[in-house]
Formats: sequence, C-alpha cells, structure tokens
Amino acid sequence: MSKTYIPKEISWLSFNERVLQEAENKDVPLLEKFKFLGIYSNNLDEYFRVRVATLRRLSAFGLKSKEILGYNPKTTLKRVQEIVLEQNARFEKTYSGLLQELDKHGIHIVNEKQLNAGQSEFVRDYFISEVRSRLMPFLIEKDSPIPNLTDDAIYLAISLAKKGNPKKRYAVLEIPTDILPRFIVLPKKDDDKFVIFLDDVIRLGLRDIFFIFDFDNISAYTIKLTKDAELDIDDDLLESYTDKLSRSLQQRKYGTPVRFIYDREMPPDMLKLFARLFKFGHDDVMIPGNRYHNFKDFTNFPYLGRRKFYFEPLVPVFHKDIQPGKSILQVIRKKDLMLFFPYHTFDHFIDLLREASIDPAVTSIHITLYRLARNSNVINALMNAARNGKKVTTVVELQARFDEEANMLWSNKLTGEGVKVIFGVPGLKVHSKLLLITRVKSDITQRFAAVGTGNFNEDTARIYTDHLLLTCNKKITNEVVKAFNFFSMNYRKDNYYHLVLSPFSLRNKMTVLIDNEIKNANAGKKAFIDIKLNNVTDPELIEHLYRASNAGVTIRLIVRGMFSFVTGVKNLSENIKAIGIVDRFLEHTRFMIFCNGGNEECYITSADLMTRNLDHRIEVTCPVFDRNLKNELGQIFDIQWSDNVKARKLDAALSNKFVKQDKKAVRSQVEVYNLIRKSALKGT
Repeated sequence: MSKTYIPKEISWLSFNERVLQEAENKDVPLLEKFKFLGIYSNNLDEYFRVRVATLRRLSAFGLKSKEILGYNPKTTLKRVQEIVLEQNARFEKTYSGLLQELDKHGIHIVNEKQLNAGQSEFVRDYFISEVRSRLMPFLIEKDSPIPNLTDDAIYLAISLAKKGNPKKRYAVLEIPTDILPRFIVLPKKDDDKFVIFLDDVIRLGLRDIFFIFDFDNISAYTIKLTKDAELDIDDDLLESYTDKLSRSLQQRKYGTPVRFIYDREMPPDMLKLFARLFKFGHDDVMIPGNRYHNFKDFTNFPYLGRRKFYFEPLVPVFHKDIQPGKSILQVIRKKDLMLFFPYHTFDHFIDLLREASIDPAVTSIHITLYRLARNSNVINALMNAARNGKKVTTVVELQARFDEEANMLWSNKLTGEGVKVIFGVPGLKVHSKLLLITRVKSDITQRFAAVGTGNFNEDTARIYTDHLLLTCNKKITNEVVKAFNFFSMNYRKDNYYHLVLSPFSLRNKMTVLIDNEIKNANAGKKAFIDIKLNNVTDPELIEHLYRASNAGVTIRLIVRGMFSFVTGVKNLSENIKAIGIVDRFLEHTRFMIFCNGGNEECYITSADLMTRNLDHRIEVTCPVFDRNLKNELGQIFDIQWSDNVKARKLDAALSNKFVKQDKKAVRSQVEVYNLIRKSALKGT
C-alpha cells in the first residue's frame, strides 16, 4: 500500500467495518443490530459485484493494469480476500451473540429440527399451502454444465443418498425470497416468540419434493454465487440505447462469478464438485459461511412489538417557512429554502410538484431521474402534470446501477402519458439532481429550480441524509435552463458562471478553490477547507489537498465511505483531519465550505471527489448564496465534526477508532434533528 494513497477498494472495506461495528455496539437497540448486519451483508454483495469484479477484469491486463489503476490489482485482490475473511469471522461471532441475546428476551430463531409438535404442524401446513408449488429443483450431473444461477439469490445444494449405496445424486433448489418472506413468525408459546427461516421450512419439506427417488438421506446446504454486474454497452449508434441496455441486462445474468459462499458443513466431495462446476480455483474468492446467507434480508426482519429493540423514532418536521395548504412557489419567490432530509419531510417536494402540476400559469417541468421509489409519487405528479397540459421533460439515467430495469419501466410509463423522456447523454452517466419549473403569467416568465445532493426518491429520503436547495435566483435558474438544454441537445455547451458541471469544470474549479486557500495561507491569512462527502479517492485532488496541508490550510473532512487519504503524516498531511460517521441514517449529503479570506464560499453537490464523478458523469455543484443557508450548513458541519458517539477517526492505519468522549456526548444525527426541529417550531 502506498504511503500517500490507500486503494479505494481497501478503504471501502474499512467503511463496511464501521457498519459492522454498529452491529457490535452495545448501545444500539437489539433488532437494529440485526439490521446493521443486513446492511453490511448487502453492501458486501454490491462490493463484489462491482469493485471486486472490476479488479478481476483489470488484473487480466498484467503490468498495464497497474498503470491504469495506480496500484497492483492482484495484490489488492489478495488483501481484499484476507480482510473479507477476517470480517466474516467477526460477522459470524456477532450474529451468534445476537441470537443468544434474543433468546434471553424470549425471541427464538429456530430451525426445522427444533420445532415442537404444534410448530411442526404449522410449518408443514405453510410449506404445502405457500411454498411447495414455488419450488423447482434441477438435478446436477457430474459431467454436465450447471444451469445458470441467478446472481445474488440463495440456493440449497442438496445431496440425495441411500444407506449402503455409495452413489449419490445432487440437486440445486432456489429459495424463492423474491416472492415469499425470508422469515416466518410461528405460533407463540406462553410469552415467547418464535421465528423460522424460509430455508428451514423448505428443508422440512424436501422429502415431499424428491418423493419419486428412493433415497433415505436428504441433506441441504445453502450456497450463493455473486457475479460481475458491470454492463458492456457498445457504441453502435444505429441501435437504440434501450435495446442495447436490455441486451446488456440479459448478459449480466451470465456474468463471470466473482464469489462463492457455501455452508462450511458441506461435505468436501460436494464442495469440490460445485467448485469445479463453477470453475473456481485456489485464487478465487470462496468463503465458508454458516447455515444461512443473504443477511440483507434482516433489514426486513418481522416487527416483534417491543419498542426498546428499535431506535426512538425521529419524526420528520415541516420546514419553518412552508405551511400546509399554502403555496410553496410563493415562498420560494421571497427567499431561498434548503430542505434537509430525512429531518424535513419529503412531502414538501411532492407538494411542490403537485402545485406545479395544477398551477394554470406553469407551462413546463424539467427533471432528472436517477433512482426512484418503488411506488413513486414523483412519477405520479409528473404524469398528472402532463395530463394537465404541462410540457414535462424527464432525463432518465438508464445506467443507474441495479435500477436499470426499473428505470426502463418507469420511462415507458411516462412516455405513455405524453411525458418527453430523454435517456441521458451517450458516454456520460447523468448523476445530477435537478428540477426546473417554468411559470408564465402576464407575459412574465419566472423559473424555479431545485438542486440536490440525492435522488428524488421518497423511500431513500427517509433514511438518507440529503440537502435540496429551492430557489428562483436567476443566477441559478438561468444556468439550470442551460443544463437541460445540454441534455436535450447533446453536447451543446454553454458558459456557466455559477453552476459547476462535471465533467467540464468541477476538477478545474476545485483546483482554483484549493489554490486560493493556499495563497491565503501563504499570505498569513486564515485558510480552511471543510468538506462533507461520501467518497474521496481522486489521486490528483488528493495530491492537491496534500499541498494545501503543507501550506498551512486547515482541512477537515467528513467522509462516509471510500477514503484514500493518508492523514496525519508530517510534511504531507499533518493539517488534514478526517472522520466518518455511521449511524441510523446513511450520511449521503455532500457540501463544501471554503474560507476564501473570510468571505466563505459554500457549495452543495451531487458529486464525490472520485475520478468517475469528476471526469465521466454529469454532476452539478451549486453555490449557496443566501447567508442564512450558508451559516446553517456551517453549523451542521460543526455539529457533525463534534460527534463523539458515532464518529470514527479516518487514520492512516484504517483503525476505525471512535472519537474519544472527553466531554459531553454529541451524537450528531440527533443534534442536527434537534436543530432542525427547533427551527421549525420557531417558524410556526
């Protein structure tokens, strides 16, 4: 590992360790700990499907791969394997401890061998009525290729044997968690509650599935395959983008396996058979696990009715300037507003769209869509606007990873209602979060814009922290018009004096802003940079911030995920301090504050400081002009920087040590909620 740069794949594993720490944390409510295990597991699945898959692809280029990446992918893959196995041991120890803790509270997760007579009858009835008809096993022949397994699904690898007969048969059966709940609550016994995995319901009924065979010993072991999820889309401009994407999504199903997880109790001969069928060798990622995989399903663990097992609810509040039943557009005319989800209710954004959809003076609505809620009220409002005669244009990013198919379906639905759908910009992923409402009254045109750090998604807005600026300031709205012109007339470039767009100007803008702080520090003036982002991995900007540190610029970084800095090194990064916060909400908001000689410059952004965001995506970074909003962002940063409950130091050793509590405890997400709530109460 370089003394000045931590590979992003390694730093990402350090972030996921912070999630695992929450499952281990004695102060986290019991069933919330299971959710953190689920989040950790889900994160790791995506990590293998994308980041490990990319490393494997690059490693095929030999020496050139190090030139492309900046470090050796094969060495990094080896270190990834070591860290994942270390974390897996911690994960299993944590899970085992949590099961014991549940038992003490009269909640028992039982398997098919631990059922009493009444529970056994209940499970058998459930199997026959709900499960059996959904099970379609396929037999495995030693010399035949294995059928294509669904990426990230879980399967039972089944061994069929007869006493006295050495010949065995094998089968694979998918556990239908996409249709049925993973956890089934069993009848209570006294005050005790019982839950069983769907996996074990199926184990109990396996003889009903394989009754045609004369076998007296049927055993089943859970397996899971993770595949390369990157899409290969060629540049054949004669073929429609949606057709190419549809074909690529089909190809994803046949992606190269990058990880095989298996029940460690699986017999060696059976493991050897499956490793050969999947073409896994000694250098491949094969992880022995316990009886159950796909712990992400714990994020939907049944509610068992004890409030002390869950976080105290933080109910979203109304923004102090927005009154129910009153025009939001009218408020924005008077002043800029900043919404902060999930502390503010996302209903404000839906209400804004609804108001625009029925306002007779509104002529058009433009919006970028990246990831949408399962039952999207945003889509409903846009379709309603089209029905009411508004010109509605949506820029839909079809390559929003793992949401491609959903976005294609939404696009078809929008098109059917007369909405104009633009499928992004060829070769550039549209990751910006923009809304433009145009209103014309008495021949006077007025525009309203929303610029955000996160998706227009009411599901994630409940658990992701994100800022959304609402403004009618012409400096912003006129340039949002230019951005939408770029989307509709590909590669039409305009001059931007306030908005900063990737891939055209953000890298250069960051360089200018950092150089300004270096100049002020050299002149003996106060100089600082406060940055709150999800990921910081771009080598060029990291080097530039090292130079700023050496010049005496104070740099504070709050970064949730990948973090490639080596902090606290003399003559390199001694003025750079960094923390990462993992708590009940996912820290997703992105903003930056530069001292600028005392006249602070403040920006919110959809971009992280990663090469992909700077050079290969359409991102929008937006200045915040309103002094009160700038002060509020500064206050929020300071509260988060003071966190000594959920903040970890991001140091060179990737130690993830908690910030010491040498004074009053500050849990920043609670403190920020209290700040927003207090402000809302003042406004009523």
